[in-house]
Amino acid sequence: MNRKNLLAKAPHSANPHLSGRGLRTLIFLLLIVVSPWIFSCGYYNPYVSSGPAKTIYIATWKNRTNELQLGTEIYQSLLSWYQRNSMIRVVRNRDAADLVLGGEVVSIDPPSLSYGVNNITREVNLILQVRYVLKDIKGDTILFQQPGEYRTEQYIVTNNNSIDSTNKAAALSIIIDEMSQDIYTRTLAALPRE
Repeated sequence: MNRKNLLAKAPHSANPHLSGRGLRTLIFLLLIVVSPWIFSCGYYNPYVSSGPAKTIYIATWKNRTNELQLGTEIYQSLLSWYQRNSMIRVVRNRDAADLVLGGEVVSIDPPSLSYGVNNITREVNLILQVRYVLKDIKGDTILFQQPGEYRTEQYIVTNNNSIDSTNKAAALSIIIDEMSQDIYTRTLAALPRE
C-alpha cells in the first residue's frame, strides 16, 4: 500500500494517537488534575482555625435550674470541642487568656407533650434556654453574644420513670453537644484568618 491509501484509511484526526479511547483517557486525566482547583475555590473547613494561635478561658456556666451539674456538663462538652483544634488552647487562668467564654443556663422548661393513640403521651420536647458571650480580652471586644437561645430535643416517654429519666438525660446530652459544637464553630468563624 502506498502512503496515500494509508492516510485515506486512517481516522479523520489531527493526531491519530488521540482518537477514541486515547482522547477519553486524556480528558479524564485532565479532569482529575484540574478538578481540585475548580472545586476547592473558596472552601474552608469550619472546624479548623487558620489564624494565629489563641488561648481561651472557658468559665463554668451558671446554672439557674434544678438539674445538678448541668453547668459542669456544658463546660466539659465545650472543653472537648475546643481541644480538637491545636490553634486554640484552653487555659485555666483567665488572666492568661486571649478569649473568655462565659454562659448561663437560664431554664429547662417543663416538657411540652405530644399525644399518640388514645391520648397517651408518647414523646416530649425538652427545652433548654441559655445565654452566652465570647469576649476578646486583648482587643476588649465582644466577638459574639447570644442573649437568649432556646434548644429543643424530643424524647420518648414510657410508663417507667427510670427509662424516662434516661431518655431525658440522653436528650439533654444531645442538646449540650450540639450547642457546644455551634459555639465552637462560631468561635472559629469570629477569629481572624491569615
